[in-house]
Amino acid sequence: MVLTKHKLLLICLLLVVLMAIVTSFSLMIGTTRVDTWNTITALIYDRKVDPVFFSILFKIRLPRILLAGLVGMVLSMAGVVFQALLRNPLAEPFVLGISSGAAIGAVLAIIFGIGYGIFLPTTAFLGALVSMALVFSLARRQTRMSSTTVILIGVVVSAFFSSLIMFFIAITSDHRLSAILFWLYGDLSLSTYEQVGILAPVAILGGIFLFGYSRSMNIINTGEDVAKQLGVEVERVKLVLFGVSSLITAVAVAESGVIGFVGLIVPHLMRMAFGPDHRLLLPTSGLFGASFMIAADTAARTVVSPNELPVGVITAFLGAPFFIMLLRTRGSRWG
Repeated sequence: MVLTKHKLLLICLLLVVLMAIVTSFSLMIGTTRVDTWNTITALIYDRKVDPVFFSILFKIRLPRILLAGLVGMVLSMAGVVFQALLRNPLAEPFVLGISSGAAIGAVLAIIFGIGYGIFLPTTAFLGALVSMALVFSLARRQTRMSSTTVILIGVVVSAFFSSLIMFFIAITSDHRLSAILFWLYGDLSLSTYEQVGILAPVAILGGIFLFGYSRSMNIINTGEDVAKQLGVEVERVKLVLFGVSSLITAVAVAESGVIGFVGLIVPHLMRMAFGPDHRLLLPTSGLFGASFMIAADTAARTVVSPNELPVGVITAFLGAPFFIMLLRTRGSRWG
């Protein structure tokens, strides 16, 4: 498929419309039945608004929807980058141990009684940075940063941090245990506009930056030796893209908890639908990832209403069989 600016804008516009539809349904659906349309029209025409309905829609549901969309966007774009640079269809944002690093930071904050307010995302972010720095410092000991080396080191670091997490869970027996387990599977129940304000510029600026390297990712996918012959500084590009993707993933995980599968399935779905060109694959994955995550979080807060499920349970439950079905029926366009 020959990619033109018109085709790129048209596809992205269709995905924006899809995201708007998913967001509208998510805003209307919940444990408490809210007359969403009348509430919004009352606001538009400056009529009296039920304060309860207003709070439910704009102080509880809307920030949660916005944060879910941003998290899905970041994880999906990072998944595209990791799969491209590692040339591995199983790569995703958590392959470098970022999630386990963020998780150990959050777990320590909860255990020491500072798992509230800004402390929880801050410690999670610091843990992700430590994990990322550890993986890259070990991988860069060689002249060439091998993709296989990065994956193996990421797996080892992730396993080490996961064992520490299990140790802390084993010695924790009070109310903090439920908070730890819920965060480890992704928790968007306490989303705020402050979190949206932190993640939104990270997602937008990070996406624009990564899109600027989309042609380089296309060339690297043909082979690193060929890319070098065409003038691409492969090692520098890989280091920059790994770093930026890891940073935006760390911010997303710090704000939402550990949510798996999004960065794996969404890039594959978009690759199956639109092909491997990263100039199209990166923006479509970001937009569809937002819709996917909003829908998953809506299911998490309604499927066992009035109780809630961690959104990570939904993404894994829906993602794994759906992904296998797509591979069996349509095949993958990887490579």
